[in-house]
Amino acid sequence: MRTRWRVAAVLSAVAMIAASATACGSGSGDELLIYNAQHESLTKEWIDAFTKETGIKVTYRHGGDTEMGNQLIAEGDASPADVFLTENSPAMAAVERAGLFADLDSETLNQVPPQYRPPTGKWTGVAARTTVFVYNKRLQPDQLPKSMMDLQRPEWKGRWAAPPARPDFQAIVSALLQLEGEAATAQWLAGMKQNAVLEDNNVSTLEAVNAGEIDGGIIYHYYWYRDQAETKEISGNTALHYFKNQDPGAFISVSGGGVLASSDKKDQAQQFIRFITSRAGQEVLQKGTSFEYPVGSGVSANPALPPLADLQAPKVDPSNLNAEKVSDMMTQAGLL
Repeated sequence: MRTRWRVAAVLSAVAMIAASATACGSGSGDELLIYNAQHESLTKEWIDAFTKETGIKVTYRHGGDTEMGNQLIAEGDASPADVFLTENSPAMAAVERAGLFADLDSETLNQVPPQYRPPTGKWTGVAARTTVFVYNKRLQPDQLPKSMMDLQRPEWKGRWAAPPARPDFQAIVSALLQLEGEAATAQWLAGMKQNAVLEDNNVSTLEAVNAGEIDGGIIYHYYWYRDQAETKEISGNTALHYFKNQDPGAFISVSGGGVLASSDKKDQAQQFIRFITSRAGQEVLQKGTSFEYPVGSGVSANPALPPLADLQAPKVDPSNLNAEKVSDMMTQAGLL
């Protein structure tokens, strides 16, 4: 039996970054400095393509969504960062609420449809991932939950898993809060506390489902597709269920990119965000190994993925996803 992570203390974000953030280069001189909370492999692909096209050198510091967002807020106008990239929207929204982003160029904004960026124009979606229910193939289609909300019911006790401490999952709960309100979200979290097996991350959730330890779990789609494209070692016994029907479980999480107002390299920073949302930048998603969705410049997804338009996602304003409120609610529910 694998050893599962159950409960973790919420560490100080600034202490976490000071202790564990990876720094690739100094970010001094003429180099553009990214505070990166996106997957390193994808960001490196973007950086390489951008530098090849423009000659502009880029370095980055890597950490999690919450940690890097809180680091920026702590640093304020004194931050050395020029660009902020995240996996999920709540950290972008928090930095926006702190008033730390410059307006993005209209050319950049025009490359991304309105549903994949906030209406403020302070940052934009640069990629996306969808919520899915991964299940062990011993389940029949008529045994699957019709809605993510069904997982709070008694019949799902001990049968599903999720990683509550991860920003990935907290973004999903943030969407649930926006869509269904505080009372319904609190009730669902209470049901999760009763029913769910608490995992460390998306990968360990997928592993548990594949091993038959549980029937299903809430993850983002691309973890499954990456393993399917390689060895199928942790996904071979599983399949994906898409809730669709504007269900909270059909939430599409937008990865964000923004330019810091305090940057002294705003022109280059704007150029970087414009590049990664351009056709060339979005084709990195289409043709690469990330299996994340392009959101800009009309670039279609990797052919292995169902089209975004077919997922019937609920309408969510990414600038109003409230990670702080969700963290409080999850703590009150005993999940953190």
